[in-house]
Amino acid sequence: MAHDIGNPPFGHSGEKAIGEFFKTGAGKQYKENLTAKEYQDLCDFEGNANGFKIVTENREGRQGGLRLSYATLGAFMKYPKESLPKKPTKHIADKKYGFFQSEKEAFLDVAKELGLISRSKTDVSFSRHPLAFLVEAADDICYTIIDFEDGINLGLIQEEYALEYLINLVRETINTKKYHQLSNTQDRISYLRALAINTLINEAVAIFIANEEAILKDEFKIALLDKSKYEAQINDIIKISVDNVYQSIEVVDKEISGYQVLNTLLSVYTKAINNNYNGTPTNYDTLVLKRLPKMININEDNLYLRLLSICNYVSLLSDSKAIMVYKKIKGLSFNI
Repeated sequence: MAHDIGNPPFGHSGEKAIGEFFKTGAGKQYKENLTAKEYQDLCDFEGNANGFKIVTENREGRQGGLRLSYATLGAFMKYPKESLPKKPTKHIADKKYGFFQSEKEAFLDVAKELGLISRSKTDVSFSRHPLAFLVEAADDICYTIIDFEDGINLGLIQEEYALEYLINLVRETINTKKYHQLSNTQDRISYLRALAINTLINEAVAIFIANEEAILKDEFKIALLDKSKYEAQINDIIKISVDNVYQSIEVVDKEISGYQVLNTLLSVYTKAINNNYNGTPTNYDTLVLKRLPKMININEDNLYLRLLSICNYVSLLSDSKAIMVYKKIKGLSFNI
């Protein structure tokens, strides 16, 4: 349930928007005052690392974050490495990174307790906890099948595609008589979705068990479903979803707006918190900072931690909440 807890508004597009603020936007000015890895954390803002921060970060009166078990944290960490070097190998664990520099010690504590295998002599990089492969498979199965179903229910993908592309996943389990008795699109697609997810769950479990020894030795270097006999069907479904759902004009418009919203929030809040720290806040800065949650230390001495705290605050907003805050900052929701 914690898998996507660190994702910012507007999903992966939101991650890119935050990163662009620091790579090419107003946030670029902070580069010279950060270490290479701190700056990379911000330029490649990562929902997985932000999630690890959320579930482990100490707060006043709540030590240990959510107080999850070491095994749960290990299963959570799909990418047990820091932000640099970026993609040093083609190993699935190197695809992204899994913790910010601010949580480095917490990560090392988890890795040591679980006995994860170190994969680098110079940087922090470890093998995955075996259960992370199952968490990844669960995520892959859900977004592959459920997003496809959503696309059909929204009219972005023709229903005919459902039977054509899902039939090879459900051929051995479908009850055709029951299927044809279903009177509407939503019920028919729900039935196929349930069967397809069940098929892929059983497939992922079988692959995991068959490769358990290699996984324990860190010799299994791909996602479980990349070894599936249904890989071609999965890739076809993903391609249709990308073309018709993820890149639909409605989604593109939302992402365009999201860039503007997040850029504005980051620009206003990072400027305000740094002006305040430097003793030069404007009246506007002071007002803006009053909107921040009390858990954010606006007087934090470390620049990296100040910037990351703003990114973390923004990331915790929902799409609608981010838009609401943006409108307030822009004076677009002012009522007399």
